[in-house]
Amino acid sequence: MLLIAVSVITLATILYKLWQFAAAGVGRHTALSEAVAAWDTNDRTAARVALARSKSYLAPVVEMALSAPTPDMPRLAAEAESRFARLESGFRLLDSVAQLAPLLGLFGTVLGMIEAFQSMQDAGAQVDPSLLAGGIWVALLTTAIGLVVAMPTALVLSWFEGRMDAERVTAEHALTTILAPRGRGADGVQMQDAAAGAALQGA
Repeated sequence: MLLIAVSVITLATILYKLWQFAAAGVGRHTALSEAVAAWDTNDRTAARVALARSKSYLAPVVEMALSAPTPDMPRLAAEAESRFARLESGFRLLDSVAQLAPLLGLFGTVLGMIEAFQSMQDAGAQVDPSLLAGGIWVALLTTAIGLVVAMPTALVLSWFEGRMDAERVTAEHALTTILAPRGRGADGVQMQDAAAGAALQGA
């Protein structure tokens, strides 16, 4: 019964995470990528138009990067990480289930075997092999249920974690691309020229 309850909670968590990923637009960054590519070519208007079409949960972070007067990578990274943390909520529960479900099943098997052998001891010489076999079958069933719960949970958790790793790469690439070209763009060149002129005047 405990394993059944754990399996129900695990299934509910997985379904919720799938809905959350779909609602946040995880993996769907076409418009966001177009905005980043346009910004990289100094087409600011096209970048903002493309970003306005994006439904990605990273769009507000990219908007902050586009609107920031000066690059502030730590703050932008913190904003992105806070969104990753919301998407990763529940991962620890799934990890715990993947690790503990087989142990719960094994614990049930041990208890069942103890009960089966106690019954055999109480029966003395009148042991019915069918009853003993039935008790062992029921005891081993708990281990099987524990494995049935743990293995799919581990696979789904691995898939979730892989998706989040890809999301971090996407966010890092977008923020780096947006912030890095500023020194190479027209505005960046003007700032460098002004700084160089001031340095020469001071000399």
